[in-house]
Amino acid sequence: MKLFAALVETLDQTTKTNTKVAALKNYFLKAPKQDALWTIALLSHRRPSRPITTTQMRAWAAREAKVPDWLFEETYHIVGDLAETIALIYPSNPEAELNRSLSAIIEDLIELKSKTDEQKEAFICQMWSQQSALERFAFNKIMTGGFRLGVSQKLMTRALSQALDLEEQTLAHRLMGDWSPQTISFEELLIKPNPKDQLSKPYPFYLAYALEDSFFDQESADDWFVEHKWDGMRGQLIFRSGEWFCWSRGEELMTSKFPDFNPLAEKLPQGTVLDGEILAFTDGQIADFSLLQKRMNRKNVSLKLRTEIPVIFGVYDLLEFEGEDLRHRPLTYRRTLLEELFQKNNDPQLPWFLSEIVPCSRWDDAKKEREKAVEKRSEGLMLKRKSSPYGVGRKKGDWWKWKSDPFTIDAVLTYAMRGHGRRSNLFTDYTFALWDNKELVTFAKAYSGLTDAEMKEVDRFVKQNTTDRFGPVRQVKPELVFEIAFEGIAHSSRHKSGVAVRFPRILRWRKDKSIDMANSLEDLKTLIP
Repeated sequence: MKLFAALVETLDQTTKTNTKVAALKNYFLKAPKQDALWTIALLSHRRPSRPITTTQMRAWAAREAKVPDWLFEETYHIVGDLAETIALIYPSNPEAELNRSLSAIIEDLIELKSKTDEQKEAFICQMWSQQSALERFAFNKIMTGGFRLGVSQKLMTRALSQALDLEEQTLAHRLMGDWSPQTISFEELLIKPNPKDQLSKPYPFYLAYALEDSFFDQESADDWFVEHKWDGMRGQLIFRSGEWFCWSRGEELMTSKFPDFNPLAEKLPQGTVLDGEILAFTDGQIADFSLLQKRMNRKNVSLKLRTEIPVIFGVYDLLEFEGEDLRHRPLTYRRTLLEELFQKNNDPQLPWFLSEIVPCSRWDDAKKEREKAVEKRSEGLMLKRKSSPYGVGRKKGDWWKWKSDPFTIDAVLTYAMRGHGRRSNLFTDYTFALWDNKELVTFAKAYSGLTDAEMKEVDRFVKQNTTDRFGPVRQVKPELVFEIAFEGIAHSSRHKSGVAVRFPRILRWRKDKSIDMANSLEDLKTLIP
């Protein structure tokens, strides 16, 4: 555990990529194999389920530290991180000595889930009392799952590649899928993987960067494929050895949630892996993403729900065909094979369609097509270099996303809450409202878009114009107007406003507008396609 805690400290205190890679490599070389496996799991968001709630952690820590709950809460909101707050506020013990491995501690936490609350409290408090502040911080991070240490899957894979002397792409593939340190060893996962275990595994997803302004001046339209960026859930469909699997980009196995794709499994050749977008598909057209979310959020997908919200797979790449990995092949080659495969199975009853390549001899053609995004229910366009292989993770140069201009609306700031991390001492999490006759009705929350100077200015306003408090949330005088941008919009029965927006953020502070010039809910609803 000491080695893992030291790693967490190093990762938490540096922003330099090379330093992080070196620290991870050194850890993987020194740590016991089972500890290393759990570290890989934790940093790739495969932590065990929480045995206790954060509410329990806060109550027990406050009690042990002998501070009132209100003081603990105020301290927490200033520090901005629960794991760090408990590590700092808990009484220090200079004789603390905990000689236990990371894997042994995690196994205890897994067993703790079935214990009574009294047994849980006794175990957690005993662990805290035996740990140094640094170990306590790392221990708390395991329980809260908040490993925001600036370590991406790609960065971790690079360090592991250096430690094991294996290719990054090979390791990235082996780390994909539904595995757990409870059911597989370090050697089985990374050194000598079982071919049968690879049957269901997806390939690492290739991701695009947002288009840069200089792109059109540097590139010729003839070298690129242009297609619509569909507003769904990125996924891979895998057909191997008589079985099929559906994986999300977040590495969640979704096969049971989308039995709609069973007919494809009966038609497509074995050894086929498709990359594309899972989309809600109603009345013969692509439906709003909010409908797809209803499918994704249900544990059990009933026949009624499947009938009400059918899905379709918009396929745009072929990663494996007849058992051959095609990712190193140029996109033109993969696309040709994909088109042939689709034409052989172009049955209107099958739940898939081939994403169309938009003919563009000039970039002006692409700009005109982008203007049709709302009409076609897409988010904009994807630009893919014809000669590009299918890479791993996010990489600049070959794939770009060119989203449509966002929707915008002018709204009034009504509530604010302190941020987290470096923003923990500032009110940076905001709630915005629109006019409904003479009443301001909440419609969105936003956390990004202001400069550091603007955040400090708004923070001063919040502190000087608070009208009420609700725990960490402050209600403020409705005086400030902001232009809010968002990517999507739909009707919603879950929100008081009757509208749900996707990815809201602050576009700019409208100091030129008074609150009576802010938009209304009716204005917002006119934006719904």
